[in-house]
Amino acid sequence: MPSLLEQIDGALSDGKLRADAAENIRRILSGEESDFAARVIGELSQANEWEELNDRFYKTLAFGTGGLRGRTIGKIVTPSELGTPTALGRPEFPSVGTNAMNYFNVARATRGLVIYIQKWRSRQGMEHRPKIVIAHDTRHFSEEFARLAAQTASTNGCDAVVFEGPRSTPELSFAVRYLNADAGIVITASHNPPHDNGYKVYFSDGAQVIEPHASGIIAEVKETSSGSSKKPAEGERGEITTVGREIDRAYMERLETLILNRELIGRTRDLKIVYTPIHGTGGVIIKPILRKLGLNFSVVSEQDQFDGRFPTVKSPNPENAEALNLGISLAQKENADLVIATDPDCDRLGVAVRTSSGEMKLLSGNRIGSLLAWYRTKTFFDLGILNKENANRGVIIKTFVTTDLQKAIAEKFGLRCVETLTGFKYNGAKLKNYEEQTDTPNYRELPEEETRRLRLEKSSFYIFGGEESYGYSGADFVRDKDANGAVIMFCEAAAYAKSRGLRLDELLDEVFCEFGYFEEKNHSLYFEGADGAEKIHRLLISYDENPPRQMLDSAVTRVQNFEKETIRDLDGDEIPKEKMLIFELADKTRVAVRGSGTEPKIKYYLFGARLPKNGKLSREELAQARTEIDDRLDALWDWLEKDANQRLAK
Repeated sequence: MPSLLEQIDGALSDGKLRADAAENIRRILSGEESDFAARVIGELSQANEWEELNDRFYKTLAFGTGGLRGRTIGKIVTPSELGTPTALGRPEFPSVGTNAMNYFNVARATRGLVIYIQKWRSRQGMEHRPKIVIAHDTRHFSEEFARLAAQTASTNGCDAVVFEGPRSTPELSFAVRYLNADAGIVITASHNPPHDNGYKVYFSDGAQVIEPHASGIIAEVKETSSGSSKKPAEGERGEITTVGREIDRAYMERLETLILNRELIGRTRDLKIVYTPIHGTGGVIIKPILRKLGLNFSVVSEQDQFDGRFPTVKSPNPENAEALNLGISLAQKENADLVIATDPDCDRLGVAVRTSSGEMKLLSGNRIGSLLAWYRTKTFFDLGILNKENANRGVIIKTFVTTDLQKAIAEKFGLRCVETLTGFKYNGAKLKNYEEQTDTPNYRELPEEETRRLRLEKSSFYIFGGEESYGYSGADFVRDKDANGAVIMFCEAAAYAKSRGLRLDELLDEVFCEFGYFEEKNHSLYFEGADGAEKIHRLLISYDENPPRQMLDSAVTRVQNFEKETIRDLDGDEIPKEKMLIFELADKTRVAVRGSGTEPKIKYYLFGARLPKNGKLSREELAQARTEIDDRLDALWDWLEKDANQRLAK
């Protein structure tokens, strides 16, 4: 029988195995800890599962928009990986592969991160050991990966602070700042399917890493050995400590400052809320803070247990209607006003509201964000914190692919609307700039009221930040999207509507009438595996090199190429290069196209708008705009999908 390496060579010669996959397999087999990997690779080879081996080995996971992310359970689980399954049926071992989330990649990433931080601290003239905070969600292998990351950090001379149990991504961001750590790691794949997991890295400011740190970390990861960790000299090993409730308390105290009108919440005890954490981390903070605020809420009991299978939903994504079905059923039973849902790592918020007709209706991420941006802006002016004199200090941050309604709100109130690339790390980078402009070394230790005063006097006052993909933030003590904060901000906006005798859809219509009707439709084309990645690449190249001159029946009047053009934001900062194009059409609709940084898909964002001609849209004009723009965007997507298939067929 041929040896394993001979089998690999034969599959490569026969065209069954990709050259890049074969190279990565050989590298793994030559490592010091290759016995288990060899058994798994051998089992897949014997079963002729070459497509599975291609998917697992065609590349090495690299830091993207959301750090590392990939399958931790293969499409095919080998006998060695299955081992003795857990009580929940999870395989004993994670998927083997350079393109998989497993012990190999977690240890490798952590070694590279620690080495980079040590070198960075040395360049800054900093003494003592570095410190990393580590959190994890409820996914398969999350706890094990977090424990391995802590042990690897300690072995390589770094102190590790580990949460005692599952915690949300935004709490990790808060903890990095609160504990004055050098970096943070959270083990999560956010709202991805149960077979995925991931590894997000945060820097000392509490935001996800951006350039030049991202490339620097990747370079160090590539330099680390594929096998063993270094053996530390006596006294070099870092300490591992555990934290929990003390960070929870500090975080909740800061979250309370997001409430702008506590009296309003006290007056609307009849606001009924249903909450679901969808088997994730959200209940750790959201349940106690809703109780502390005195809000009237129920929890979906079937989804109030940590469970990495997410057994009650097809996908633990609060963007999807199906994920809120149990919450909506409970809301109907209890005649609740709204359903709020958070994803497994509690950085995204989904909402269903009771409409004026009595139905429960899901709100899009754009509409949730726009209601929050409008309510918070209006209330800051009502409270006198913002006024005509200092309005230009106020800023709303949104991504280029988030609704322009938020820009219209900012402009009408005299605020700035700063646009960023997709990924809250870019929002975090703006907040870091604004903090530095206050020239206050102990900024993160100051109470919210004091940091607000400093920002209004010396820098930019951050009112709200959001992205269409259901991520929101209302203050800068967390440097990532924060569903814990978004929940209580949205509950306050709902209380405001209730105090006026309005349903939330009616309040949203008031906003549309004042600022214009804005509609967005997002679509994706999925292409999984190695072949899928190639298709996504081909499509993006095709749009770049051969952009359409017309879409549907409307001419393309402008193409904005974020990879090749130099584009600056409203603050004058240059936007990093990214493979994204925005097409503007003669009929004033827009289309943005980009590859996802975290999932195997290419994303399309369609935008339509109808602005008021006489100050405000009438109810009749609003109804007409809603129908016309909705039909137009549907027809435009049909055209785009056919065009994409034609481009791939060439």
